[in-house]
Amino acid sequence: MRKLLSALALAGAMSLGIAWAEEVATPPAATVVAAPAVAAPATVAAPAAEAPSAVVAPAPAAAAGAAPTINKGDNAWLFVATAFVILMSIPGLALFYGGLVRSKNMLSLLMQVFVVFSLISVLWVVYGYSVAFTEGNAFFGSFSKLFLKGVTPDSMAATFSKGVAVSEFIYIVFQGAFAAITCGLILGAFAERARFAAVLAFVVIWFSFSYLPMAHMVWYWTGPDAYTSQAAADAATATAGWLFQKGALDFAGGTVVHINAAVAGLVGAYFVGKRVGYGKEAMTPHSLTMTMIGTSLLWFGWFGFNAGSALEANGVAALAFINTWVATAVAALAWMTVEWAWKGRPSMLGAASGAVAGLVAITPACGFVGIGGAMAIGGLAGVVCLWGVHGLKRLLGADDALDVFGVHGVGGILGAILTGVFASPDLGGTGIWDNVANKAAEGYSIASQVWIQTQGVLVTVLLSACVSAIAFKLVDLVIGLRVAEDEEREGLDLTSHGEKAYNL
Repeated sequence: MRKLLSALALAGAMSLGIAWAEEVATPPAATVVAAPAVAAPATVAAPAAEAPSAVVAPAPAAAAGAAPTINKGDNAWLFVATAFVILMSIPGLALFYGGLVRSKNMLSLLMQVFVVFSLISVLWVVYGYSVAFTEGNAFFGSFSKLFLKGVTPDSMAATFSKGVAVSEFIYIVFQGAFAAITCGLILGAFAERARFAAVLAFVVIWFSFSYLPMAHMVWYWTGPDAYTSQAAADAATATAGWLFQKGALDFAGGTVVHINAAVAGLVGAYFVGKRVGYGKEAMTPHSLTMTMIGTSLLWFGWFGFNAGSALEANGVAALAFINTWVATAVAALAWMTVEWAWKGRPSMLGAASGAVAGLVAITPACGFVGIGGAMAIGGLAGVVCLWGVHGLKRLLGADDALDVFGVHGVGGILGAILTGVFASPDLGGTGIWDNVANKAAEGYSIASQVWIQTQGVLVTVLLSACVSAIAFKLVDLVIGLRVAEDEEREGLDLTSHGEKAYNL
């Protein structure tokens, strides 16, 4: 316990110290907070989440200079979407992961997901939201809202429509749930052999130095109301996150969530090492029933994850919703069909894995692509991620226990890059919304956008890999990453928690 507390204190001090030594002055007080760009625009444009061309008609713009007001319908939708995202983590992710491990480690996985979600939720309120979603520099926000200082029931967060806002409190919870499930995704890569204290210490460091800067770089901007002229747009964009300024498109977390977490998981699998008996003993899932239930809850909750990222109850949310529905279905069928032809039998695990692959791949694209693009992304995800958990996994040589990188890493990279392709209006996509002209920007270039998307992927991989390697090494020195071999053989349920998932 002393080692755990020491590590958490050290991680906390680091997160509140040197990382933001170069933060800029806090922004002036305003009624509308700097809200997320859940889909990043081109340099002078906000995301097409406001009105995709040829798909959804734009909402009427607020009168020039009109004070932003909270739309109760949008507010209500964000409440529901936030609850959906929480359901994704607990119980969705917990049951999906828990069913995939051996019965002697079921409780330990449930415990890790549950406690990590709780820990990150607290850290989000303490400093996470402030660092990710206040004005600072291109990589970090400021400390102006530590412990949510200054946020009241009357505080507003911008949406993607001028003059339309939601309550800042529910926006905070929505984004905090994203952060919590992202940290939970990492756990599957080194399941069944990591120390509980080491897991907690690692996620504190990784959350502070990888998740928060990625969220700020991709999603932070001042909101559409600042885009009143080209000069004002240029000035507003200059205060946004670095990848937002470049025009990287990520509607709901392909880079921030999935690639970010998957790289951390892969690095963790290398640092923690392979499970005892890996490659020699059968390590089959103990309950595919639990995994199927978890998958279904993930699919359900993902509608809040993706459609909620529109921040409004409008046509873009509906587009994200239907794309999340159909891409996932196509991916499940694609994975199952290829596996059926390859192995001679279709498996429940394959269908569930394919569904998750489709959910991952459509996440960055769901509000930008048309139905045809979503189906193409889903189909490709089912096939490519199947290779990721078999062929690529063998090439990498890591014991990624629950295939975090094969599904979330490969699917996230595929989806992020294909967003640049299928967002093109020529392929049924929405293009990029120009907030100054209040219409879809002209001259969409697939090649240019794919290059921007690729830069976002590379930045995510590099940042997460470096932060993860340092964090795992530090935790290993202070606490030790791995349980003793005899404890691992007996199972983490009893040796780490003194309980069993099943008492029969």
